[in-house]
Amino acid sequence: MSSSSSSKVSLMLLLSIFMSVVMAAFAGNFYNDIDFTWGDQRGKILNGGQLLTLSLDKASGSGFQSKNWYQFGRFRHANEASAWKLSWHCDNILWSAHDEIDFEFLGNLSGQPYLLSTNVYSQGKGDREQQFYLWFDPTRNFHTYSVIWNRRKIIFLVDNIPIRVFSNLESIGVPFPKSQPMKVYATLWDGESWATRKGLVKTDWTKAPFTAAYRNFIVNACVWSSGTCRFKTKNSSGANAWQTKVLDAAGRNKLRWVQKKFMVYNYCTDLTRFLHQGLPAECKRSRFL
Repeated sequence: MSSSSSSKVSLMLLLSIFMSVVMAAFAGNFYNDIDFTWGDQRGKILNGGQLLTLSLDKASGSGFQSKNWYQFGRFRHANEASAWKLSWHCDNILWSAHDEIDFEFLGNLSGQPYLLSTNVYSQGKGDREQQFYLWFDPTRNFHTYSVIWNRRKIIFLVDNIPIRVFSNLESIGVPFPKSQPMKVYATLWDGESWATRKGLVKTDWTKAPFTAAYRNFIVNACVWSSGTCRFKTKNSSGANAWQTKVLDAAGRNKLRWVQKKFMVYNYCTDLTRFLHQGLPAECKRSRFL
């Protein structure tokens, strides 16, 4: 991967997470809400728990995860992207039946667009990538990247504009992540072997260390514990809207605009990849939003 012109801060993130049926937000604190999972002191919490940084150098990247497990919700983070892979995903307890909902920024050549990659894993099956060149330079300003996850849909949004919908099509045999709780993870790591032009562009380590900064951590969630999902705060009027969220006519129009103008890869149209087994079943129902 190539780096930005900055020698230190190549990735700035503003992270907010919504996971619950209650929409009355309460301010989170990184000391209370996350654990660092790897990185050997490359992750730091600052400003009384309101700011978190991850860093990447030639020896290692770093990452964190939420302390709690959650099931369904609305997830949101805003960030300024860099040339480094940022993986935001939810992960389940049973690794043999891996579930994941992914937003990732992949690397780029200097001056070229940044690639935003999305993916969905369910019951151990993934390989459902859709990738986009966005309609703005994500390194210049903060933008919001969101996921709505309910029993019917997974909706990916950028600045509240839907870019992808993955529907629950269990009726035709397509696995859908709904039975297992998830944690929230964020990582900053070197994917030079595959991420930028399929590994052709390597990391410029003279620009290291690279840093990602997170703030405004907000969680409204159903916390999973001992087989039961419990809400931290009381329900409020209109709080359940995300549970039944589907795209209205305006949302479908925006989705079509993004996919027509900015999508650069869709596994559902990759006939070579599925030459022998045929397209996945959900691809034949891609119009059903």
